[in-house]
Amino acid sequence: MRRILVDHGRARLRDKRGGGAVVIEIGEAIDRVPAKGLEVVALDDALHGLAKLDAQQCRVVEMRFFGGLSLEETAEALGISRATVHRDWVTARAWLLREMSRAG
Repeated sequence: MRRILVDHGRARLRDKRGGGAVVIEIGEAIDRVPAKGLEVVALDDALHGLAKLDAQQCRVVEMRFFGGLSLEETAEALGISRATVHRDWVTARAWLLREMSRAG
C-alpha cells in the first residue's frame, strides 16, 4: 500500500512534465493521504529515516496509516501490546511531522 501511494504521489509530481494522472482505486486509504503528491513523497522519505532509528515505530505507522489498521489490529499483527502501539504511534507521528516540516 505504501509503495502504491508513494508511486501515485510521484506520478502527480510528473504531471508538470507531461505525464498523465493515473486513476487507481484503493479504497478509503487514499482519503487519508495528504492531497499533494509532494507530501506523500516527503512522508516516504521521513519514514525511511524513522526506520533507521526505530523499525517498530515505522511498522506501526505503515500499518496504521497505509494499512488502515486500528490500534488493536496493529498490536495483534506485531505481537505487542495496544499500549505499546499507541505510544509508538504518538511518538512516530510527532517525529514525522517535525521531519516533514524541516523538509518543506
